[in-house]
Amino acid sequence: MPAYQPTWDLDVFFPGGSRSEGFAAFLERLAADLEDLAGPVEALSRPGGGGAQAGDPRSEGRAHGSDAAAARPAGRDAWVQVLDALQDAASRLRQAFAFVSCLTAQDVHDEPARLLRGRLTQMDATYDRLLIALDGAILALPEADWTALLEDERLQPVRFTLSERRRLAAQQLPPEQETLATALAVDGYHAWGSLYDTVVGRIRIPVEEEGETKELSVGQVANRLQSPDRGVREALWPRYQEAWNQEADLCAAALNHLSGFRLNLYERRGWTSVLKEPLDANHMSEATLNAMWEAVERTKEPLLRYLKRKAELLGVDRLQWHDLSAPVGRVERRFTYDEAAAFVIEHFGRFSPELADFARNAFERRWIEAEDRPGKRPGGFCTSFPLSRQSRIFTTFSGTPDNVSTLAHELGHAYHQHVMDGLPPWAQRYPMALAETASTFAERIVTNAALRQASSPDERLALLDQKLQDAAAFFMNIHARFLFETRFYQARRGGPVSVPELNRIMEEAQREAFHDALGGYHPTFWASKLHFYLTGQPFYNFPYTFGYLFSTGVYGRAAQEGAAFAPRYVALLRDTGRMTVEELAHRHLDVDLTRPGFWGESARLAVADVEAFEEAQD
Repeated sequence: MPAYQPTWDLDVFFPGGSRSEGFAAFLERLAADLEDLAGPVEALSRPGGGGAQAGDPRSEGRAHGSDAAAARPAGRDAWVQVLDALQDAASRLRQAFAFVSCLTAQDVHDEPARLLRGRLTQMDATYDRLLIALDGAILALPEADWTALLEDERLQPVRFTLSERRRLAAQQLPPEQETLATALAVDGYHAWGSLYDTVVGRIRIPVEEEGETKELSVGQVANRLQSPDRGVREALWPRYQEAWNQEADLCAAALNHLSGFRLNLYERRGWTSVLKEPLDANHMSEATLNAMWEAVERTKEPLLRYLKRKAELLGVDRLQWHDLSAPVGRVERRFTYDEAAAFVIEHFGRFSPELADFARNAFERRWIEAEDRPGKRPGGFCTSFPLSRQSRIFTTFSGTPDNVSTLAHELGHAYHQHVMDGLPPWAQRYPMALAETASTFAERIVTNAALRQASSPDERLALLDQKLQDAAAFFMNIHARFLFETRFYQARRGGPVSVPELNRIMEEAQREAFHDALGGYHPTFWASKLHFYLTGQPFYNFPYTFGYLFSTGVYGRAAQEGAAFAPRYVALLRDTGRMTVEELAHRHLDVDLTRPGFWGESARLAVADVEAFEEAQD
């Protein structure tokens, strides 16, 4: 009898799924509390609001008569109460979004769940308006009062977040204008992202399979483009590209309007660089970003050798774009779900017994949805339920070594959240650049273990290829996306960019990032990649490379120091939401991220398997 069930338990949160009465009541209370918070947040902006405590000599003599109560500073107690209430609301929103994300992932036909997501989006906009009002109050505080507020011991855990809010608020429009922009974005800016989802959802590509023509989604065709049969890939590739060509005009409209909204808002805020928003969001300096890309560019030569050797193994002169993710070698081994769990737990334990215990608990308590069944969305993710101090992992398990790596990856995300439990909500929100630290670290533990245990040359070759595919993706594919987006925004300042020009910019970026090592490229990649249309964060590209290389460097440090590094690793993860990436690296690794030294060493570790791949035989 199997030890672990491959389906998750959501009833522990809200029984009844998308029709849960408990969840409906939870949302009603949250919506009411968000509305009720408007008054207390606005009260912080009253004259002198917040620097002094009631009874503090600094508050005396500022107001007299009937106006005294209205003009009296709110006091630090009021600030602490409002900040606690806002953080509590943030946790409840995260809990609600996590639940709905799980519902829509486990059943793509759950229409009530999709409606719930729309309602949550509106509630999230209400919360954003509260934060804008808070920023206005923060900015209105005189420097002396602000300094005194930050010295309150109750606010020490979120001091970094508050300091960042004040710094960034000073660089934005007045609160009433930021509020208007947020409101207009719901049916403007964010709507263009939703249009892209609609366009992608309607695409159907005719494919001949088993003697009949089937209408497949782009996701289904993308999966088939990873087939080991090159004939399959060659037949599908032109149809895949044609499907995007047919929708390119609508995709271009969405992309142009998304970027136009950003550029107009940036201009009115006085921002001159399109990198300001993503760098601020990732708590990162431009010097660090440049040092990372410099190290990447200097370390691409081994990957060019990898691409050349892979082309030889596939029997072609140069790889086409659709060959990049094609497997070489062969892995015969198949894992049952229980075997995969045991493998992950065992090798996690060789780094840290605490990490192994955490993974075992996740399997035992059914935190993971892994069943292979119809109706599930593709892909995988980990989401956290902060009120319950639990996570949920979504994937589809079919028994491959790659599936095992995916389990380890998502468990790494869950462990990252686990070690941050107990911190205030705002101290738990780490940037995207650091989000892949624990997940990539955990995946590397399992991938390296599988490589050590490879039972045949074919299996070893396949596992080496899997690792180097990742390196090529982060060093080259992600770099191409960064180059494209940078150049696209430069062009967009002069007006909307046409489809032919978008194709040209994209292919040019790909040729540069891959050192023109491929025999064919993907000019409509800008249309096919969801990340360009996400409104939560622009430049949804370089944080991936940052996280991959940062995690590689951390893994290298763990390999050097052994078990003694495990508690330091936990301390590093706990600090990811309460300092800049530069401060984090200096404190826990004693390295300077603004210089290429750390990045160069991490990049060399990332491509260390190229020589073994070159020597491997198919």
